Amino acid sequence: MSCGCNEKRMDQSEILEMFMDTGALLQGHFLLTSGKHSAQYMQCAQVLQYPRKAAQLGRELAAKFEGIEIQTVIGPAMGGIIVAHEVGRSLGVKSIFTERQNGEMTLRRGFVLSPGEKVLVVEDVITTGGSVKEVIAIVKEAGAIPVGVGVLVDRSGGKADFGGLLLHSLIQMNIEAFEPENCPLCAQGLPWEKPGSRGSK
Repeated sequence: MSCGCNEKRMDQSEILEMFMDTGALLQGHFLLTSGKHSAQYMQCAQVLQYPRKAAQLGRELAAKFEGIEIQTVIGPAMGGIIVAHEVGRSLGVKSIFTERQNGEMTLRRGFVLSPGEKVLVVEDVITTGGSVKEVIAIVKEAGAIPVGVGVLVDRSGGKADFGGLLLHSLIQMNIEAFEPENCPLCAQGLPWEKPGSRGSK
């Protein structure tokens, strides 16, 4: 499936500049979804709130999978919803999302995947890739075929592994993350914030 876009591709520095201009790259003391702590955080919602920028990022990510047959794009709520929508729009295929119900990642809202359906899994940011792995498991349980993983920001330092699946990202960042008991920011007594919420400690 082609992204149908012949415009000049953006390089990583241009994409990173877009993130910085919109305040998507945050500095501080953050509790990540993985449970680890970090001094930096990519709040992709800050750049995705601008539809034209979201569409541009979707085209860029879709272009990474040029020549691969994709029938559906799927991402986990919340971060993956807009990414899946824009990548799906660019590829001209359907876009769906998973969400948590009672703590378990699941398909809801009448969304279904069919046996043999070729599915691209997307996300805004990965550190450990835990949510993406849960989505991949859902795809496989339905008998569908995951053909790759696409993310806006890979901050795993190249360590994220999705069982050999093709992984493409727009930005690669090696942002250091710490276990809470070994966090130097905690040792300094700096309060942490959970991005995307009012929760802090």
